[in-house]
Amino acid sequence: MTTLLEARGLHKSFGQLAALGGASFTLESRQFHGLIGPNGSGKSTLLKCLAGAVVPTSGCIYLAGQDITQLSPAERSRRGLSLKFQITSVLPALTLYDNVQLALLGHAPLGSLLRGRGASRERVLQLLEMVRLANRADEPASALSHGEQQWLEIAMALASRPRVLLLDEPTGGMSVEERRITGELLRPIKEHCSLVIVEHDLDFIRGLCDHLTVLDQGRILASGTVAEIQSDARVQEAYVRRV
Repeated sequence: MTTLLEARGLHKSFGQLAALGGASFTLESRQFHGLIGPNGSGKSTLLKCLAGAVVPTSGCIYLAGQDITQLSPAERSRRGLSLKFQITSVLPALTLYDNVQLALLGHAPLGSLLRGRGASRERVLQLLEMVRLANRADEPASALSHGEQQWLEIAMALASRPRVLLLDEPTGGMSVEERRITGELLRPIKEHCSLVIVEHDLDFIRGLCDHLTVLDQGRILASGTVAEIQSDARVQEAYVRRV
């Protein structure tokens, strides 16, 4: 495997609060990588730095060997980085089809836009099929359950055919059955997309990811396979101490 996304020595302070204190992180191609840690450990801040939603105080971020530290989220998206935050950004008054269509149009070349809306219909339906919502394409997004809206937004995040998908607590507020289905929906994308996921549901993340990085107080505490992290005494102590 080759390194696809890398962060080196990221620091981020908000006033007197040091959210990250020199965190380094590596994502390999076709890897599902989970970021875990106690509440307030810096997981979401690290994810937002990777996405460009937060600019690190110091340190560097590389995508496929290119420095993207100062690039905007839009420019990172054009280079193959896609982010889905915990709070959905679907447009409830629009149909599922139109939500995905808008996501596609946001990444389409000008030439394809000039050819009209119908040019991407097959792709829209393909994306909805990936999240098991194709049969509801003409329904308004407001008709979806919370979990289904999360799935719709995953389809929207995949519209740009990203090399890296960043997910911030995608199963928050979901039922046990919805969490199970979410894992089933994400696994097939490993063929063409790497994943970085922040998630509090440790059972979910253990079943989905092949590599975990543990943060504690803004620093990397441990990084390794699921088995290695589960047996790490430092990780166990951090959760007992902070949760």
